[in-house]
Amino acid sequence: MTETQEKLLIDKVALVTGASEGLGFEIAKQFILEGASLFICSRDAKRLALAETKLKELTNKSQSVTAIIVDVSDVNRCKEFVNLAISHHQKIDILVNNAGIYGPFGEVNQKNWNNWVQALQINLFGSVCMSSLVVPIMKKQKKGKIIQLSGGGATNPLPFISAYACSKAAIVRYVETLAEELRDFNIDVNSIAPGALNTRMLDMVLAAAPKDVGQDFYEKSKKQKETGGVSLEYGANLAVFLASEKSNHITGKLISAVWDNWEVWPEYIKELNTSDLYTLRRIVGKDRGQNWGDK
Repeated sequence: MTETQEKLLIDKVALVTGASEGLGFEIAKQFILEGASLFICSRDAKRLALAETKLKELTNKSQSVTAIIVDVSDVNRCKEFVNLAISHHQKIDILVNNAGIYGPFGEVNQKNWNNWVQALQINLFGSVCMSSLVVPIMKKQKKGKIIQLSGGGATNPLPFISAYACSKAAIVRYVETLAEELRDFNIDVNSIAPGALNTRMLDMVLAAAPKDVGQDFYEKSKKQKETGGVSLEYGANLAVFLASEKSNHITGKLISAVWDNWEVWPEYIKELNTSDLYTLRRIVGKDRGQNWGDK
């Protein structure tokens, strides 16, 4: 945002999970610069405290930043987080479900089963829990924005990173479903595919043995590290757009921060809302010019 642009999120209250670093922190930062007040959370107390300090340095007198340690797989902590926001501001305008982990690397087996389940508890159930807590509030307000972070696992198989892939595919379908349930309540729900980011999650892949994450994925990640990956600003800018009134009535979509021309989407609301564009769907033969597989 430049000095001459009008701030898009003035007086808005936003909750951002997993906001202590990486994309979550960048989204929180851009929300502050656009005028919002924030409630942020993370499991890492040290990084969260540092993030809170940095964000507070960007606020003006009308804004606030509150940080609380939350594991989104813990329902009670999620409730405390949401209740704290309500007690401070009596409303919640925006929820960003950013908290997520890769989970175990390697083949699915009994040795990594608990870690496999934990990935779904954080990536899928944590996001569903947070959404279910804010939806009644947004319904009373008759408006709201829910933004879900997706990833490559939602649209492509990820051998040896199966928990992550399954959780991300599931959460995108949840977003599509929730969007339909909330369409009449002026609550927009969308997913963001931020691109290949150079964050701590990438470092985890590179620290693993190639056989545990797949040689192809390891080499691709190695190249990504060398080239710098996608800028965090792409995903953060898209999150600002989806949190603002500019995106009103765009809902139930999986949007690429890098490849989609989302800035012009408000001009095509009718086309977006009367089609399955930018959603997860099964590809049939006729979609690829084949006529032997369909009746």
